[in-house]
Amino acid sequence: MNYQEINAKTIDEWCLDGWEWGKPISHEIYEKALKGDWKVYLTPAKYVPHDWFGNLKGKKVLGLASGGGQQIPIFSALGAECTVLDYSEKQCESERLIAEREGYFVKIIRADMTQMLPFDDETFDLIFHPVSNCYVEKVEPIFQECYRILKKGGVFLGGFDIGINYIFDDDEERIAYTLPFNPLKDAQLYEASVKNHWGIQFSHTLEEQIGGQLKAGFQLTHLYEDTNGSGNLHDHNIPSFIATRAVKGEVKNEQ
Repeated sequence: MNYQEINAKTIDEWCLDGWEWGKPISHEIYEKALKGDWKVYLTPAKYVPHDWFGNLKGKKVLGLASGGGQQIPIFSALGAECTVLDYSEKQCESERLIAEREGYFVKIIRADMTQMLPFDDETFDLIFHPVSNCYVEKVEPIFQECYRILKKGGVFLGGFDIGINYIFDDDEERIAYTLPFNPLKDAQLYEASVKNHWGIQFSHTLEEQIGGQLKAGFQLTHLYEDTNGSGNLHDHNIPSFIATRAVKGEVKNEQ
């Protein structure tokens, strides 16, 4: 079993245990979105500004590693034509159940985002990619694939762990690990990851994550920092995530 298979199985189990990011939205939240009252997350605690999206009606949107029935139903309610790609069976199942409940169509693809994405060049107007590349060892190829499948002028919205979480113990009080955090290159860390049911996770630098987007050809337009939403680091207002908005092609000056 490769590490991505381990991660898919682990996330399925987290969903069964009530994982926060595996709980689909309610019918009431979907109804609010139909009326223009909505919010989605790229990172744990801050909502993504509405102006990062523009008008989604009729736009082709990909939720990349965005299964679980949380964001895609909102985008569908706003009139987008949605596709979701995720490697977790449970997350894909949630998408299917919400679409059936609310009566909209979504294309659901169970696949591994570390492989070539199963879409033609310039397919999508927007890609929504919440925190998930911490489960991937090499992130730059993902940005390159996203650039390929976006239309010119298309928008890439991403949420990223900036690495600080991986140096602390579970209580976020003691420095326990060094960076980079990579269980595939540390047998003891791999053993601990499996034993503690963490999945196989990886720290990534801003150089990899923002630099990787720029190298792929994206132009960064906006960003914000975020905390864990709870815990010791959050209580001390220490940023541990970043959300970015990037565009394929020429960017006009925005006020």
